[in-house]
Amino acid sequence: MRPPREMEQTTGRGARRPWRRTSTGPTLAESHATVHVSRAGPWWRRIRGYIGPGLMVAVGYMDPGNWATDLAGGARFGYLLISVVLLSNLMAILLQHLAVRMGVATGRDLAQACRDHYRKPVALLLWVLAEIAIAATDLAEVIGAAVALNLLFGLPLVLGVMLTVADVLLVLYLQNKGFRLLEAAVGALIAVIAGAFAIELFISRPDFPAVLANLLPRGRVVTDPGALYIAIGILGATVMPHNLYLHSSIVQTRDYERSEAGKKDAVRFGTIDSTVSLMLAFFVNGGILVVAAAVFHGTEHQDVADIHDAYRLLSPLLGVAGASTLFAVALLASGLNSTLTGTLAGQIIMEGFLNFRLSPWLRRLVTRLVAIVPAAIVAGIYGQRGVGELLILSQVILSLQLPFAVVPLVLFSASRDKMGSLRSPLALTVTAWVIAGIIIVLNVVLLYQVSQEWMGS
Repeated sequence: MRPPREMEQTTGRGARRPWRRTSTGPTLAESHATVHVSRAGPWWRRIRGYIGPGLMVAVGYMDPGNWATDLAGGARFGYLLISVVLLSNLMAILLQHLAVRMGVATGRDLAQACRDHYRKPVALLLWVLAEIAIAATDLAEVIGAAVALNLLFGLPLVLGVMLTVADVLLVLYLQNKGFRLLEAAVGALIAVIAGAFAIELFISRPDFPAVLANLLPRGRVVTDPGALYIAIGILGATVMPHNLYLHSSIVQTRDYERSEAGKKDAVRFGTIDSTVSLMLAFFVNGGILVVAAAVFHGTEHQDVADIHDAYRLLSPLLGVAGASTLFAVALLASGLNSTLTGTLAGQIIMEGFLNFRLSPWLRRLVTRLVAIVPAAIVAGIYGQRGVGELLILSQVILSLQLPFAVVPLVLFSASRDKMGSLRSPLALTVTAWVIAGIIIVLNVVLLYQVSQEWMGS
């Protein structure tokens, strides 16, 4: 029988139990502590073993859902919303640090921690909300991949949606070959996306002084209902709830020493890995918005909010053959990348909340079918425009689910009983609560505006 976790050992009369339940082992058990890390030597050698989880998390910050919101934001409002992309990215860096800290300190991922801390009805409610977030994430992946296949090869959208079922085989193949190979595949696809947008930025010649000036938030972001809707969509597309569950689990794939000193090293190097990776994600997200602003804003095409229209117009407006194809290749790489990490996140959430293992291929197939049905219906009935609107809506749904992952994470990471010496410092905890408050307030404002629109229609 597996021994109890280090932090659950209680001795002496009246000793506290930091968890209601004892977890039965790590999620992704086949990959747990399988990646070698150096425990001695200079920091630049030791950190190499920790590079990887941050890249996998960064994928969620540059998935097809980001494309829709960033394109719409740049085309309609110019460089105004680049500040929202930056602030969302900074929020993500802090929250992903908390996920690393909690995963390393407790030996639990966020889903397990929720199951072991809350009463069963609450834990089940959080599980349902997490599954909704996974479905919304997968919906964006399905649509993004289908749109890319349509743009590159002319496949009908409905057929492209159906073909995305085949990604189950790709995920299974990479998982069976080892976690490091999975990370390498993700890194290679990220390089394709980043390279494509570096070229797009160069040829679109944006107004960089205006970009820098709009890195500071403007009041119009909140006062303009249209800008606020897109801003919350950007927030939902950037700070994604499933990434918090994912990161708190995959950071444990490293075989760092499970002592206090070893855990502190894992937190430090894991945070560097995620911070650098998320800054790369900011370059990609910011690049999409800036290219859209430079090419479409202030023209007759500034209402472009659809990936198809952006693809069709990029080459003619930029006067560079191949610009549109480069855009579509990056979109396909984004969709494939998101597929890999979405699979793991879904597995972690189900195992963690329910303490129930489902075959990865079956779990992926179920999740993908949930996403395929609405995507295929909308693609068949409404075509390109409907698919684009569904993509943005999926990101707003993700934003509405975010507080239900962020609040438990902040609570757990601030608890001395659960975290021991690795609990979050007071300043970090206060900042995290401020971020959680901002997310909740923005969601309340969004719900009010949407309800007003429905009542007026």
